Parts: sequence; structure tokens; C-alpha cells
Amino acid sequence: MAPPGPRTNGSTVFTSLPAVSLAAHAGGPWAAGLGWLVVVIPLFWIAVFALIAVLFARARRAAFAGGAPRWAQPTRSAESSLAERFAQGAIDEQEYRSRLEVLRSSAPTPRPRKG
Repeated sequence: MAPPGPRTNGSTVFTSLPAVSLAAHAGGPWAAGLGWLVVVIPLFWIAVFALIAVLFARARRAAFAGGAPRWAQPTRSAESSLAERFAQGAIDEQEYRSRLEVLRSSAPTPRPRKG
């Protein structure tokens, strides 16, 4: 047979119930004074997602600077290298003009911007 426990009167039970209930709803005894995290944590995640959106928008704007993406503008470097070869005397004027015409005719036409 177990030894008898301490005797309590009814007032001890009624005073400890509100304290236990309050501790359970407030996050337990270890959460005392951390109510400010309820505001800080959502603000932190909002800032993280906003930073990702800003970086994505800047990268997109940089990629499409000048009306077309960088990968769609290879003719500029081809034209400049052709002009450089002509300036060095590696090709004559007739060959330069014919190759320049071929480059410009095969270049993609830029689409007009919406906006």
C-alpha cells in the first residue's frame, strides 16, 4: 500500500488552476517576456521575401537592359569584330560590306516593348 500523500484543502486546488491555465496559454514558463517575437518573426520573413523579390527584379532588369536580353544581342560583338578585322586590313571593303550585310540580315528583330 502506498503512503498517504500530503493533505490539501480545496483552496490550494482552486488557486493553482488559474496559474497552470495561464502558463499553458502564454507558452509555458519558458516563454515569459518573449511576446515581441510574435511581431519580429513575421517581419523577418516579410523582409527576406521582399529582398528575394528585389534581387530577382534587379537581375531581370539587368538581363533585359536595352530592350532585349543579353543572349539575343550577339550581332553587336560580331559587327565590332568584323569592323576590327577591316581596320587591321585582314579583309577588304567589299568583303567587309558583304559580311556586314549578312550579319544584319540574320539578326533578330527586336520586339517593341509593352508598357
